[in-house]
Amino acid sequence: MDNAATTLIAHHRLALAAEGQHGVIGFDQLDSLGVTPRQLSQLADRGLVDRLAQQAYRLPGVPQSWRSDLTAGLFSLGPTAVVSHEAAAKLHEFDRFNREVLEFTVRRKRRGGDVVAGRVHTTQVLSLVDITEVDGLKVTTPARTIIDLAALRIKDVRLEAAIDSSIRLGLATLDEIVGRLGQLRGSGRSGVRRLDRLLITSGGHSKLEREFLKLVHDYGLPVPVPQVVHCRDGRHIARVDFLFVEHRIVVEVSGGRGHSSAADRAKDAKRRNELQDMGRLVLEFTFEDVMDRPSYVIKTLHRAFKSRSTPV
Repeated sequence: MDNAATTLIAHHRLALAAEGQHGVIGFDQLDSLGVTPRQLSQLADRGLVDRLAQQAYRLPGVPQSWRSDLTAGLFSLGPTAVVSHEAAAKLHEFDRFNREVLEFTVRRKRRGGDVVAGRVHTTQVLSLVDITEVDGLKVTTPARTIIDLAALRIKDVRLEAAIDSSIRLGLATLDEIVGRLGQLRGSGRSGVRRLDRLLITSGGHSKLEREFLKLVHDYGLPVPVPQVVHCRDGRHIARVDFLFVEHRIVVEVSGGRGHSSAADRAKDAKRRNELQDMGRLVLEFTFEDVMDRPSYVIKTLHRAFKSRSTPV
């Protein structure tokens, strides 16, 4: 087989590999693909591959994208590299993280080459438990991403959104985040105290729900489970704001005056009746109750706990 034919075969192999890697190939993949560095160089000379970084190449004609730049960064930085921090938050689709930034973490003293652009963090602790895959990219897990974000100079409201949306989307539970934070806090990690404070009121869909959780915490009441779905006979009944599991008490918090149409009011009444028929006591508090009348909220909860025959 002549040189031209083998070069074309090499190009075909690279193209197949690049399909699942956002159009990017890593230099370290050549051996497993049966492509030699010389063949890669010949393809580059003919304009059939473009060099992006020290260890990363892209096939011409494949549109450049944020994900292809992330892929190139991972190949360039070496096998310990992962997408992390704000870039990981966007890949996980956390609320309030929409910028297409290039941000990576590598094991300290194990950094490879250089990326075209972006921010590179180093860490002494990056275990397999901290790494997952999203869209074919190695990325920090939702729990580790939240812990890493806490060390950045981002506003509390964005960190709160990361925590809440991670829990809401089912990407990480509160126990997973708290547990991993406990394992990492001894390594001199910054942002731990801030995260401890924000995790107290995590899991709410809104600022009002967070304020309710803070109120419950400040008065030493049991912590409710947020956003609990209730089903009956395979039929969806309701997703409630909070459930005090042991007391079988549902709490809904509302920033408005409720539904105004007759049809909506009938739907709300049916929903409440079905929850009560399932053994739930349903309590509702308004924005004004939570923000301006906290003593009323706490007294109401205390009476409810007592009526359910379970001491607070």
